[in-house]
Amino acid sequence: MNAANPTNPAHSPESAPVIVVTGATGNIGRRLVDRLLADGAAVRALTRDPARAALPDGAETVRADLTGAQDLAPLLAGADALYLNLAAGGEQAVTALVDAAVAAGVRRIVLNSSMAVTDTPADDTNHIARMHAAAERTVRASGLEWTFVRGSNYSANTLAWAPSIRASGVVRDAHPGAQGSPVHEADLADVAAVALLDRSGAHQGQAYLVTGPEVLTIAQQVAEIGRATGRETRVEQISEEAAAEAMAGPHFPLAAARQLVALFGTMVDAPTFPVSDAVPRVTGHPGRTYAEWARDHAADFS
Repeated sequence: MNAANPTNPAHSPESAPVIVVTGATGNIGRRLVDRLLADGAAVRALTRDPARAALPDGAETVRADLTGAQDLAPLLAGADALYLNLAAGGEQAVTALVDAAVAAGVRRIVLNSSMAVTDTPADDTNHIARMHAAAERTVRASGLEWTFVRGSNYSANTLAWAPSIRASGVVRDAHPGAQGSPVHEADLADVAAVALLDRSGAHQGQAYLVTGPEVLTIAQQVAEIGRATGRETRVEQISEEAAAEAMAGPHFPLAAARQLVALFGTMVDAPTFPVSDAVPRVTGHPGRTYAEWARDHAADFS
């Protein structure tokens, strides 16, 4: 159902927890909406364009521009929990959303954070760490229950390779030997769903580093895409500057891209973070492999 008004009599707080999902049409958000609906929650999915969202009929799809001056109070009215993703509105939206959640009586926030954040003060030169650490501080200061899902390198980020693979079967990267533990967006969504629906309090005040179940180099990931699509794929090494320029965009400054490419360079000898057990420990199922992710997205590369 699409709605301009976020009132949904069919899903009152008495009958099911009401979960507000920002970034509902994104890679993680879309999976999260499905998972929450399957678990019996009432989902209020926020999106800039409900007509194009193509979200399930069971979700209450609400127009929301989190980058503008929209009144946020109606979006949070009657909600039990909020899934907060910076990708949905950027840094400037975090404080306004958290304040609106407090005013609306929301009990819990689950923040999609980053592995770049640690429990020591963030490095001010690291754009990603600084941005997410600030969001974590805002959520902590709200006084609401909170859980942070600090994702490792997202498997979905490798969708950036799709145009090149479709055109030539070649991925151009500065560090083909960089190692990471790519995590499937469905696993990030599952961890978030458990925290959002938690009735035991077991996940309150937890910051989970969520990785995939195995360490792979970039070259190995490219090879898995080749196996999933049935065509030959390979990596061609390029300079760090060329890689950063290719990665940068309107919402990702060149300076931040340079930092990220340089970070990948430090991961040639070993991954920055070891494989964590957060997915099986929180969800009860093993983490999905990158090979599974590649099969799920084979059409994107074909």
